[in-house]
Amino acid sequence: MATPESRARQRLGYLLGKIASGEPAPASGSAAATVVAASAALLQKVALRSEKWKGAEAAHHRAEELRLHAERLIELDSTAFLEFIAAQRSGEEVEAAREKTIDTPLDIARAGAAVVELAQVLEKNGNPNLMADSVAASILARAAVATAAMLVEVNLLHRTDDSRLAEARRLVGAVSASADPPASRGRADDSGRARVRSRDSDRPTRPRTSRGGPSVRDGRRPGS
Repeated sequence: MATPESRARQRLGYLLGKIASGEPAPASGSAAATVVAASAALLQKVALRSEKWKGAEAAHHRAEELRLHAERLIELDSTAFLEFIAAQRSGEEVEAAREKTIDTPLDIARAGAAVVELAQVLEKNGNPNLMADSVAASILARAAVATAAMLVEVNLLHRTDDSRLAEARRLVGAVSASADPPASRGRADDSGRARVRSRDSDRPTRPRTSRGGPSVRDGRRPGS
């Protein structure tokens, strides 16, 4: 009988296999959403093991909320791109379909930025033994934000006055500006918080878009 763990492995393997295939979707948008979901899952782990912090329960709830939303976006991004291809082929409601290929990656970028924000809270307040996991979640989510924002720009074509492009760029700038300089990591505050530690030990460790599918008018193809 299949266990929840085995079913989860099958779903992940299926997703990665589809991304690796020659099919037009899922691709970079779904991959970015997957990274956001994984980052939020890391933060759930940190929150669960931060029992001494009074904000741990709320942080866990928020991380779970973000993970589930990102999981939905994995499928939504793939669906949006496939619907755009179908609209191109039929010649019907092409622009309406294109809008979804812009709105969905923007939503991925927003979710990623929210994960970065939560990761910083947990890095400062969560279990110091899992600080490395909080930092990792932030690094991964920043990459997902940059990827999703790039897709927004690609799919907008030359519409540089669109407010969604400005928002996508703002999100990239915000998560980039929030990155701590490497030298500051391991000293979370002036109270002498422990340096980054192994997540599996309670003892301190030493510091340590080119896609398939029909082309669009200017020869570029929407990313997903």
